[in-house]
Amino acid sequence: MFEPVLEVIACSVADAIEARDGGANRLEVVSDFEQGGLTPSFELVSAINETVKLPLRVMLRDSVGYAVHGDEEIETLSAAAEQFAKLGVDGLVVGFLKGDRVDIELTERVVARAPDLRITFHHAFEGAGDQLQAVPDIKSIIRVDKILSSGGSGKLTQRCERLARYAEAVAPEIAIIAGGGIDGAVISMLKRTTPIREFHVGRAARSGFCVGGDVQAELVNNMVRLLRES
Repeated sequence: MFEPVLEVIACSVADAIEARDGGANRLEVVSDFEQGGLTPSFELVSAINETVKLPLRVMLRDSVGYAVHGDEEIETLSAAAEQFAKLGVDGLVVGFLKGDRVDIELTERVVARAPDLRITFHHAFEGAGDQLQAVPDIKSIIRVDKILSSGGSGKLTQRCERLARYAEAVAPEIAIIAGGGIDGAVISMLKRTTPIREFHVGRAARSGFCVGGDVQAELVNNMVRLLRES
């Protein structure tokens, strides 16, 4: 069984420090968290990378939604991928759709200039028309090793069942990261009922449990302790 991983969204150096002090294993660095996460500045990623010694996965997404609007935006995203790669980050977080299908060509084009980085396919997975149909498309994208998923809508038990199916479908090449409304209770249930051992938290790690709050080490540590419980 793999060791559990807690990935925390960081929008600032202060967030990153609190997440580290709380015992987080990895950070997802974003800007505009209230928009679902957009590409952060090079300066922010560089500062976080210098301050905390944790693996960083960096968001590449310049507009709300899962499409890209023209060659200029593609070039901006590709250039950002190249710059982040120079920092030696752990990986990138991407996801593009064409209609209700994974846009394989676009995703590969954007990450091509960061050939040594691993890739998380983000919540665009949830936007696909059929998640199980999307799995082979995502598997065809070189270097994708993780898919972020909330398990969709509905009751927690239904989400857990879906996440378990996704985890089985993507194995062994890819791991599912459970994220999107994840908190301590969800982590505990997923640990008991699924093979998932990677968890992605945003609001649950922040003061007031809201997007606008700051990451708090105590909240992170509470979830880390749940992960370590047998």
